Amino acid sequence: MVFAEGVKAEQSENINQKTDPRHFYKHKNAAPLPAMLIYKKFIFDSAHFLPNVPEGHKCKNMHGHTYQLTVFMDGPLLPNEGWVIDYGDLKRLIKPIIDQLDHHCLNEIPGLENPTSEILAIWLWNQVKPLIPALKRVELNETASSGVIYEGE
Repeated sequence: MVFAEGVKAEQSENINQKTDPRHFYKHKNAAPLPAMLIYKKFIFDSAHFLPNVPEGHKCKNMHGHTYQLTVFMDGPLLPNEGWVIDYGDLKRLIKPIIDQLDHHCLNEIPGLENPTSEILAIWLWNQVKPLIPALKRVELNETASSGVIYEGE
């Protein structure tokens, strides 16, 4: 067997085969399988207020949103499974992060003292990226018509 581009044989033993798409192998002389961009959506409800907006701004008051987070990652298709990652594994990795936010006041979470959608998207990226190195984008909607896309630095 030949390892995927960028993976050396001695590295293959240290790769988490459930969460790291670099574990992809291809059979010698087989056509490479295509890379895919996949996503999973998560919903959570949180309260917050924005302390830095001017007096009288409606967001200065405590209020809440039903947030929709979409996490995107990319990687090659696994030849046996025919997927990039098991969505169940992806959910298990993200759930502890969502649990920190769901039905909590965001202002009380370290790093979210001024929890705008933009700051929350960066915070989410910083929580998810160490768990999912193939993370490409987070999309966060605070309403059906308002949101932010963050693709790292």
